Amino acid sequence: MAPTLYDEKPELGDLIEIFRGSYQHWAVYIGDGFVVHLAPPSEVPDAGSSSVMSVITEKALVKKDGLWDVVGTDEWKISNSLDKKYEPHSPGDIVREARRLVGQVLPYCVVRRNCEHFVNELRYGKAESRQVRKAGEVAMYAGLAAAAGVGVLALARWLGGSKNENKETQ
Repeated sequence: MAPTLYDEKPELGDLIEIFRGSYQHWAVYIGDGFVVHLAPPSEVPDAGSSSVMSVITEKALVKKDGLWDVVGTDEWKISNSLDKKYEPHSPGDIVREARRLVGQVLPYCVVRRNCEHFVNELRYGKAESRQVRKAGEVAMYAGLAAAAGVGVLALARWLGGSKNENKETQ
C-alpha cells in the first residue's frame, strides 16, 4: 500500500522516489503538496509496461504536478540518499530552480539524462543516477558471467578433445 501524507511529510527540496515496478521515477518536492519532475511522454502513474516507451524518447517535459497525481497507487519514499556524498543546495534554491524549469522541454536519455539525473542536479548540482549505475553493474556482471560460461565450455571442449587425442595415440 502506498504511504499516505501522514506517513511521510516531505520538506522543501526533498527528493521523492516512486517505485514503478521495474524502475523508479523521481521528483522534487516544492511545497503545498506539489512536485516537479522530468516526465517523458509515457511517464504516468501505474504506467507498467507502457513506460518502456521512455527508452526511445529523446525529449521530456518538466512538469509541476500534485504529489499524489504523480505517485498514483505506487509506493514512494523520501530519498535524499546522496546527502552524505554531496552537500545539498538550500531548499529555497532547489525549489526556485525547479519552478523556473517547469514547462521546459529538455533532452532525455534513459541512461545519461533521466528523471533521477534531473532531480539530483537540482538538489546537489550533480546529474547522477544510481539506478543507471546499478543497471550497468548488473549488465557488466551478466556479461562477465556469460564470458566465464563460454570460457568454461571452451575449456571443457579442449579437455575433451585432449582426452580423445590421447586415446587415438595409444
